Amino acid sequence: MDGLTDQDVQKYQDEGYLVLDGLLSPEECDALRDRMSEIIERMDVPEHCRTQFSTDHDEQLKTQGSADYFITSGDKIRFFFEKGVFDDKGEFIVPKEHSLNKIGHALHAYEPLFKAVTHSPKVQNLVKKLGLIYPVILQSMYIFKVQFILTPHQDATFLSTQPLGRVMGVWIALEDAALENGCLWFIPGSHNNGITRRMVRTPKGTFPLTDFIGREKDYDDKLFVPAPVKKGGVVLIHGQVVHRSAANTSDASRHVYTFHIMESQNTIWSPENWLQPTEELPFPSLYT
Repeated sequence: MDGLTDQDVQKYQDEGYLVLDGLLSPEECDALRDRMSEIIERMDVPEHCRTQFSTDHDEQLKTQGSADYFITSGDKIRFFFEKGVFDDKGEFIVPKEHSLNKIGHALHAYEPLFKAVTHSPKVQNLVKKLGLIYPVILQSMYIFKVQFILTPHQDATFLSTQPLGRVMGVWIALEDAALENGCLWFIPGSHNNGITRRMVRTPKGTFPLTDFIGREKDYDDKLFVPAPVKKGGVVLIHGQVVHRSAANTSDASRHVYTFHIMESQNTIWSPENWLQPTEELPFPSLYT
């Protein structure tokens, strides 16, 4: 990949997303997948997944444990599972590597291979060409996509800034992402319509720990355009563009490494966002 052309930049600005081939080599993709296999082999399954529950009160504690585990995951590497992968004793009923929905949210900070890809000259050059001056990394995730369906949404619902339009997702396919195994679909140009829903932290001491303000609009299915991408390719995703993915109906997995960056110059990061920088991990600069 030779960097972005002016046409690429225009396409991203017009449509709110851009598919590019060849960000990573097949070998680089395989190295990230191999490292992830090692992480899974050694993972500690969180307590709230291991506990047997009987009463409604217990169920609520489980939900609370799960919510707390999520909301404090911004500066850690944590494990999020598909439904129905544990028996009532908290043991796996599917192979470990098929049990996970995603791992997040600080791979970019603590895993050297993922950190190197995130800060790679190729990524920095893409972002520079799009005109970002002081981009910082907000979060990162490894997504397994076993069968999971991603409903239509905008990333800015979860990662809100003032002004809007300061967040971009970098979505790297570590395997081919095709129609059969759940590639992304976009509504081109929908990043120009603002957002209708925000996920916010609730006041301290209340449960649930997050809530939604506003509602997701209903979108006409016919407006969505598929964005298949080959192994090693990348999709750049504007924070407000409406996107989704269909179910993975194939036998193939669809592993992805994705991270979000924010232009921090003259930008206010909402103190109500679930994700907050911490002393241990302030949002790191991309250009280092």
